[in-house]
Amino acid sequence: AELFKELREWVMEFLGSLQATTMAISRIDAISSLAEVSQSNNYVRPEMSDDGALSISDGRHPVIEVLREGQYIPNSLQLDNKQRQLMILTGPNMGGKSTYMRQTALICIMAQAGCFVPASSARLGMVDRVFTRVGAHDDLVHGHSTFMVEMLELANILRNATTNSLVLLDEIGRGTSTFDGLALAWAVSEQLHAEKGVKTLFATHYHQLTDVAKILDRSVNCHMQAKEDGHELTLLHRVAEGPTDASFGIHVAKMAGVPEEVLVRARKVLENLEQGTTIEVSKAGPVQSVFSPTFSARSEIKENPVINEIKKMDLMNLTPLQALEKLHDIQQKLL
Repeated sequence: AELFKELREWVMEFLGSLQATTMAISRIDAISSLAEVSQSNNYVRPEMSDDGALSISDGRHPVIEVLREGQYIPNSLQLDNKQRQLMILTGPNMGGKSTYMRQTALICIMAQAGCFVPASSARLGMVDRVFTRVGAHDDLVHGHSTFMVEMLELANILRNATTNSLVLLDEIGRGTSTFDGLALAWAVSEQLHAEKGVKTLFATHYHQLTDVAKILDRSVNCHMQAKEDGHELTLLHRVAEGPTDASFGIHVAKMAGVPEEVLVRARKVLENLEQGTTIEVSKAGPVQSVFSPTFSARSEIKENPVINEIKKMDLMNLTPLQALEKLHDIQQKLL
């Protein structure tokens, strides 16, 4: 104990020098680590700007390109505050949307940390914060469903994001009904575009959301490319301008090993849904109609009570006077 006490007192005499040396060594270690990974993975020195634009040529994900077998497919990105502030990103599952968004955030963070970045060139504006709403998980301890967690994180983004922030949104609204989810996604797009002016990458499977680019002047559509050959799908993992017209969910299900009989049935149901025709239960026994012939994407809208009343009228047994009275009643309800 006495020896330890003497050693401690001796060390205390040099404490200031030891702490300064430790800090210097830690800085050298960090800088040399950044230099080594930049050299070994062919990173480039980013150009920092004050115009707020994010311009990345042939960007790569710094982790996935190392862990993944085969050649990593790079993708470029252009976001700014004048013409390309909001990007609506569509494409198939596993097509690379989430990877594309995450590599953008990592490149921005690496650049501001003083590291070279995985790209052929990069010109980056300073970002004050990176906000993400990616993935799906619940919080059972606090009684929050997956959708509630999503909305809490979204509320934080809408309250705190600034014009210098970068926002990544992955499939907002998927945890609720189609129309509720689409409505929320659309409203969020408008808020981030017009009210906040935030540079945003918004990945979605709501193809209706691509119409935002026709309305909002600083929004653009991009998609992850895929090549379809019959029931086969080849994911190209490349970003291209413009929206996609399909999510290829059934193709991805086939790639995952879903039984063929389920896929065949899914294709039939999809075809009927797209054509608005009746879907029938494929079971032995009486055929039961699941959806009416008029089923469409708007089937969630409640029926109009006036229309129901008209459908129930026995027109063949109404006198002309009674018909006029009914018409008058309906007119009053619509006024």
